[in-house]
Amino acid sequence: METPAHHDQPTPAQQALDALAVNAEDQTALDTLAHSDVLVPVPDDAVNGEGADATTVALPVLEQPGGDPVVPVFTTEGEMAELLPFVSRYRLIPLGALAAQWPEDDLSLAIDGSSSHSLTLTSQGVRTLLVR
Repeated sequence: METPAHHDQPTPAQQALDALAVNAEDQTALDTLAHSDVLVPVPDDAVNGEGADATTVALPVLEQPGGDPVVPVFTTEGEMAELLPFVSRYRLIPLGALAAQWPEDDLSLAIDGSSSHSLTLTSQGVRTLLVR
């Protein structure tokens, strides 16, 4: 017996992304997002134990042609599988905690990059909008 797919109901993080697509200044949605756990892909070539320290995270970086490098994070496993089907490991991290230690360089953050409610923030946006 197959269980129904759960991705019909948007998660609170996805609802926040939808709200931000309409109004990028929506503080309630930004709060929700900052307090949501996101899936940060762990590259399969990461050594076991590397990044095991809870205070540091090895960020996966995708190079965009002609753009700033971007770190992809996801609200659900389904979203991650759509964009990165070859990645099987991830860490769940509160987005606000990730934002609090965001690097100073021009590293953008893409949330659910392949979906209709995707959101990409510049490094400045990550630090100003999501740190709580």
